[in-house]
Amino acid sequence: MALDVANSVILRFDPEKSVDRFAVHEQLDSFCEAATHLSADRDAFPVLIPPSAANRPVLFELREATDGYFRTLIETGLDDDDRLADLLSASATALRNALSRHSLEASTARSVLSLMAGFDRARLRICGNCGWLFIDRSKNRSRIWCDMNVCGNRQKAARHYQRKRETAS
Repeated sequence: MALDVANSVILRFDPEKSVDRFAVHEQLDSFCEAATHLSADRDAFPVLIPPSAANRPVLFELREATDGYFRTLIETGLDDDDRLADLLSASATALRNALSRHSLEASTARSVLSLMAGFDRARLRICGNCGWLFIDRSKNRSRIWCDMNVCGNRQKAARHYQRKRETAS
């Protein structure tokens, strides 16, 4: 759940193409519905309620702190104390301000804390195509794309067409 929320900003690294999937309240509703069926944490969070209008900034702060902490951890291999403090503070705020334990912000905070406490950091990755954060659950820990069917195929197709252009020249 935590990484799904962090990944709700598509193409985060490209300001001209970046899209915030939570910019419209209805998208939050759709996300909550989909996450109860598709998220890796769906058993832990079988019901999700979108945040109230007053709590949306709390969710957004948690999302950015989650992305910042885990992205820095993956890129540097080190815990950044300032980013960790921001993430813990945002998680605490989300838990304190949530109107329900089933709210997206409270569930995301619990997912963040669970992820921090019980995961193999060596399995965290940044997708080589879209920049999303993901956990490499492959047996040999060699996955480089968030989803082989989407990003993997795009990268392979791009390489194929590049080679084709080079041989045609």
